[in-house]
Amino acid sequence: MYSFCPLCGAGIERRVPQGDAVERDVCSACERIHYHNPRVVVGVVATWQEQVLLCRRAIEPRRGFWTIPAGFLEIGETTQAGARRESREEAGVEPEIDRLLAVYELVHVEQVLLVYTGRLEGPQLAPGVESLDARLFAWADIPWDELAFPTVRWALRYYEEVADQPGYAPHTNPSDERL
Repeated sequence: MYSFCPLCGAGIERRVPQGDAVERDVCSACERIHYHNPRVVVGVVATWQEQVLLCRRAIEPRRGFWTIPAGFLEIGETTQAGARRESREEAGVEPEIDRLLAVYELVHVEQVLLVYTGRLEGPQLAPGVESLDARLFAWADIPWDELAFPTVRWALRYYEEVADQPGYAPHTNPSDERL
C-alpha cells in the first residue's frame, strides 16, 4: 500500500521478514514492517418499545438505503464506545449497550463487523450529516428490500430470533448467504 516508509521516507520492499512466513511491506532502510490488517466496524441494533432504529445513508456506499448505526472504530476507543459514537453521529442517540449480537467477517472488503444490541431511552432522533433520515420501525415495517448491506439483514433477523433469549452465541456469517 505504501511506496515509501511513513516513518523514515525510504522505499518499501515486498518480502518475507525474518521470522515470518508471509510476504509483507518492509522498509528498505529502517526495516519497519508495515502490516495491512482488516478494519474494525462497529454497530448496534438499537431498540425502543419493540421498534428498531434504522438510518437512511447520506453517503456512499449505498446512499439512500437503510442501515443500523455503524461505522469504523476509532483509535483509542472500545468497540462498545464506538457503537455508541456511531449512533450519536448518525441518529443523535446514545443507546445503552447490552451485549454482543454478531461478528461478521467481511474478507472481500477487509473488515470485521461487530454488532451489539442496545436500548434507547426514548424515541427522539436527530439524523447526523451521514444520515438522510433516522426512524424507529416496527418489525413488520422494516424496509427489508431497501437495506444497505446483507450484514444489516443478517443482524436484524438474528436479533429477531434471539432477542428474548438470555444466553445466545454471537451470530456469524451465514454459510448459505452470499455477500
